[in-house]
Amino acid sequence: MAIRHSDLSPWEIIGWRAIEEPLAQPIVQFRQDVGDFRRCKIFDTAGNSRDAEPQECVGLERLAVWEQSDVEERLLDTFMGRPNFTVEHLKVRLR
Repeated sequence: MAIRHSDLSPWEIIGWRAIEEPLAQPIVQFRQDVGDFRRCKIFDTAGNSRDAEPQECVGLERLAVWEQSDVEERLLDTFMGRPNFTVEHLKVRLR
């Protein structure tokens, strides 16, 4: 997840933890063509990429730049056990 941090005030640091092994693995995401939703690409932060069918992107996160407030809302929704509007909106389009 890329974050656009345009606010001049930084986030408050509330703690520090070492990254757990599962979270240190390459992040796999997808990109979907806006003009032809059938054209997708799956890629990861290790530099691997390949063309894919939209069905292969189900469960992956779309490449996007998030606003700071949207990240905060997503974290709150996650902790409260609620679906997040932006996450739902960015899911792969199948038709």
